Amino acid sequence: MRMLLAIGLALLLSACASQIDAGVAKEAGSPGFWLGLWHGFIFPFSFIGSLFDPDIAVYAVPNRGGWYDFGFFLGITVLGGGSWFSSKKNS
Repeated sequence: MRMLLAIGLALLLSACASQIDAGVAKEAGSPGFWLGLWHGFIFPFSFIGSLFDPDIAVYAVPNRGGWYDFGFFLGITVLGGGSWFSSKKNS
């Protein structure tokens, strides 16, 4: 029952999320999947840099929208070791 409630709450909260139109660009030079993948992979380093330099950002705006987000997600979880570290068993 708790799992069903948690899933319902997550769906309810995610329904409120949206990306503003100014954040999505359709031009040929705007960041897409591959740059999102790279930005997700270097996220830990860019986050630390952003704490000391306001010109460093961890997320590119404007970008191509969903494909950039998907690449960013994969970069953080797969390439960044996010899912690997959580699946290791404690010995």
